[in-house]
Amino acid sequence: MTHQPSKAERLQQQGALNPRPESVLNQLFKEDPFFDARDLVQVRYEMLRLVEHEGKTVAESAAAFGFSRPVFYRTKAAYESEGLSGLLPRKRGPQGAHKLTPELLVFLRQCQEEDSSLKSAALASLLEKRYQVRLHPRTIERALAKAKKNTPIEP
Repeated sequence: MTHQPSKAERLQQQGALNPRPESVLNQLFKEDPFFDARDLVQVRYEMLRLVEHEGKTVAESAAAFGFSRPVFYRTKAAYESEGLSGLLPRKRGPQGAHKLTPELLVFLRQCQEEDSSLKSAALASLLEKRYQVRLHPRTIERALAKAKKNTPIEP
């Protein structure tokens, strides 16, 4: 017999589990079992709907669902540009090595190919001298390890 994941487990796997379901104060979520405060996508959608179709203010709606006004506006913008998938949570901050361009990675790999004894601190120094870009040696180590696994050196 296989284990059937609970709704909370499925939401967790999909990244849609509301970390603060207790902060949802809207009556629908208290009275109707269809509305699940653990479902972040449903909570965000209903927050937007309350303003668009029920005539509530942004402040009222955000408070009823446990969010701030800035979160409401970010959620609305994401929904307008991406539809329902825009209501899924996203990781915050940079999504990768934003300073480390493909050109810089090629330079680092060529330097390493020319002198395999170069360590990441020395590569960071060469990078700063040539391109005026400061990178932490550990960032360079991770990028080179990933590049070694994924792509060949470009000429």
